[in-house]
Amino acid sequence: MSRFQALRWLSRFVPSRITVTWRERVRAGLGALAGIAVTGFVAHRLPGASSAPFLIAPMGASAVLLFGVPSSPLAQPWSIIGGNLVSATVGVAAATWIADPVTAAAVAVGVAICAMFTLRCAHPPSGAVALTAVLGGPAVHALGYRFVLAPVALQSFLLLGSALVWHAVSGHRYPHAARAPKAASAKNASSADGAPTQAGFSRADLEAVLRDRDELLDIDTDDLETILRDAEIRAYARGFGELTCADVMSGDVVSITPATTVEQARALLRRHDVKALPVVDAQRHVKGIVTRADLADQGAHRHPLRAALHALLPTLRPHAGGVKVSLLMTTQVRTVEAATPVVELVRIFAGRGHHHVPVIDRERRLAGIVTQADLISGLYQRARPPQRASA
Repeated sequence: MSRFQALRWLSRFVPSRITVTWRERVRAGLGALAGIAVTGFVAHRLPGASSAPFLIAPMGASAVLLFGVPSSPLAQPWSIIGGNLVSATVGVAAATWIADPVTAAAVAVGVAICAMFTLRCAHPPSGAVALTAVLGGPAVHALGYRFVLAPVALQSFLLLGSALVWHAVSGHRYPHAARAPKAASAKNASSADGAPTQAGFSRADLEAVLRDRDELLDIDTDDLETILRDAEIRAYARGFGELTCADVMSGDVVSITPATTVEQARALLRRHDVKALPVVDAQRHVKGIVTRADLADQGAHRHPLRAALHALLPTLRPHAGGVKVSLLMTTQVRTVEAATPVVELVRIFAGRGHHHVPVIDRERRLAGIVTQADLISGLYQRARPPQRASA
């Protein structure tokens, strides 16, 4: 082996850079402190606690996962409870049936790993639980299968309960649920149907690659997909520099008020050949939006109230000037500020099924509107190479 190869091999031992902030590190440390303190305090004072270890060492390893790496699939509630209980049971059985402690320990850990993978509750500290059942000494051996209930099950539930409370109080997601991909489309938000993502791969492609690797990665597949897709969007945004919503929006937006009637709104849609009308108040603050689908019979199926209103429109039209758009408009409107980078529009249009996004100024007044056509045109103009001046 050459010196270069030796240095390259040794470089693999250098730890990767940790990207979490110091706030997150302190939060994890304080959470583990509180979790272990609560677990030990309660377990030590329960009736009959003197006959069992009030705090077993594997709980410290579990605390690292539950408080330090709560997004890991190995740190989820079923992982700690199922993994610890299965491993404790296997460990006690190995200690009971196999006289040689070394053989019993090896069998306990090996079988526990296979059982955890089978039951989908892999939890690394559970391997130490199996070893504790075999090598814990006379006090542990005297408990027999009671070791599974106390201390293992008891302390596992106490530590898990502490983690649930701590993460809820500190505003951290636990149990972990994958974040919705920012660039997921309405049709392939989870890519579960195999549709290609923005980056050109589908969920089926990702799962096939993971199967080919044939090893457990300490990251949820949904999280991995989200990270890859968001990284692709970030790289895509970098190519368009400082392009903002103000650069691509239509400034001469046609708007209406909540008092506008359905017939008036329809007339405006036809006259200006647009597909949506923002609804604003006297200060031009956006209160809603109506589209052609909202005002057409085929849009009534979206909500029972709309279906009833559409059925009554012929009857109500002659009275009180007709039905107001305030009864049919969508009030949960996604808006963007004029200075918002265009990449945010890409995420909105691609990920949430929007077709028209009102643009507001610093006073939150309507300044324009962006359609999918506006966005595509703006991106095309920015991406198109400059034309050479004719001689």
